[in-house]
Amino acid sequence: MANPVLESLVAGNKYHVEHLDVDYFEGVRDTQRPQIVSIGCSDSRVPVEALWNTNKAGELFKSVNVANQVWTAVNDTLVVNDVVGYAVASLGVSDIVVLGHTGCGGIKAAYEFVVGDDAKDLPVALEAAVSRLVPLVKEARELGLFDEETSTDDAVNRLVEYSVVRQVEFLVESDEVPESTDCWGFVYDFQHAYGDDDGAAYLVAANGDSDPETIVERVPDEFADRVKSLR
Repeated sequence: MANPVLESLVAGNKYHVEHLDVDYFEGVRDTQRPQIVSIGCSDSRVPVEALWNTNKAGELFKSVNVANQVWTAVNDTLVVNDVVGYAVASLGVSDIVVLGHTGCGGIKAAYEFVVGDDAKDLPVALEAAVSRLVPLVKEARELGLFDEETSTDDAVNRLVEYSVVRQVEFLVESDEVPESTDCWGFVYDFQHAYGDDDGAAYLVAANGDSDPETIVERVPDEFADRVKSLR
């Protein structure tokens, strides 16, 4: 009996092949020089390339992982992760995008660990990933970003933004990232936390700055409504 998932994958690839332009890989068959590396979440609701309309081969270098983490731990020290490191060191990307999203499960797991509310046993690697987010949640609580009166949904979405902001700061401060590299932080919204437009990405950090009144000056006036903060 045929596996329906396997069948859908093969059929999907057939569709992909049949609808590719004949010059889709022109100029990039043997090399790539993308300008942007995007670090997003593995969440199935976040279509990384589609949301930026970066549909050409070679346009976007990308990493997806639990809660869009730009770092990993080596000998108990946080360092720029392998994808970002390769992008800046070998590909010479000019821009790094940290892309969080509303309702992030990884952020929620870290939040539950800190508040002690329904924390779950996790696979070892996942627990390690979540543990790297726990300090951010503790920081945010100390800063008053949420308290016992804050609903879980609101707390998680504020923490998503806070995590993006702190990770952009980490990149800006890292010796592994050239000073000439621009670092942007966005939150992809499908819960109407920032506005009513499904799928809108809101700029919440720019090269270490997270003040909306300051970073709005970096975008054209027509996109000023895409600069917002839940904090």
